[in-house]
Amino acid sequence: MQFDFTGKSVIVTGAAQGIGRAIVAGMAAAGARVVALDRDATGLEQARSAGAIETIAVELGEQSTVQTAIARVAAAYGGVDILVTAAGGVRGQVAQQLEAVSEQSWRQLFEANVDAAFFCAQAVAPHMKAKGSGRIVTIASGAGLRPSLTGIQAYSAAKHALVGLTKQLALDLGPHGITVNSVAPGFVLSNPATQRQWESYGEAGQQKLIETIHMRRLGQAEDIANAVMFLCSSAAGWISGQVLSVDGGRA
Repeated sequence: MQFDFTGKSVIVTGAAQGIGRAIVAGMAAAGARVVALDRDATGLEQARSAGAIETIAVELGEQSTVQTAIARVAAAYGGVDILVTAAGGVRGQVAQQLEAVSEQSWRQLFEANVDAAFFCAQAVAPHMKAKGSGRIVTIASGAGLRPSLTGIQAYSAAKHALVGLTKQLALDLGPHGITVNSVAPGFVLSNPATQRQWESYGEAGQQKLIETIHMRRLGQAEDIANAVMFLCSSAAGWISGQVLSVDGGRA
């Protein structure tokens, strides 16, 4: 399927690396005007190289800064047609015993994975409502549908919350012509955090994981980007409130 987003104004968060950067590249190649947002100002240079026409370094877990950044984008590019919230992840955390998890660690992952998506959707909603159309896609995880391979309680809980938020936003925004869906990746080697996790399994653990995947391979960032672009396309105009697992099949 060939995607054409010519003339569309697109915001991608978490664009400095991995899945977010692949979405930037895919959207830009399909003709979109892509603005890349991330807290990592240095990494955003990679997003620019991938095709972003503008990059904005912003703390996505802060409501006021998100509102300001998105208002700036809407003013410069005639509104916002598509929002993809790829920011999130484990923020360097590792699995711990339940009793050892600090309040800060717990809240940090909700800020990264849930707060950021909510604040971004909240900020783009008026611009999409004004146009009577829009696409919002969140990046959840297999950890939002079942216990997480990371073993990090807050990560699994936050991704489950993101799935719930996606479904609620679909209900709220549907009457305005806005679809809201989520892509739930399986294990994708896309950034240093996932590389460290993969290496921590050791050879036996890696083989065991591969054997649970029907396709017998790990995912690539482009696999996720392709699914996102489908949900943002005209072909998905009557799909909303859905979670698309892109995980190679799971045994």
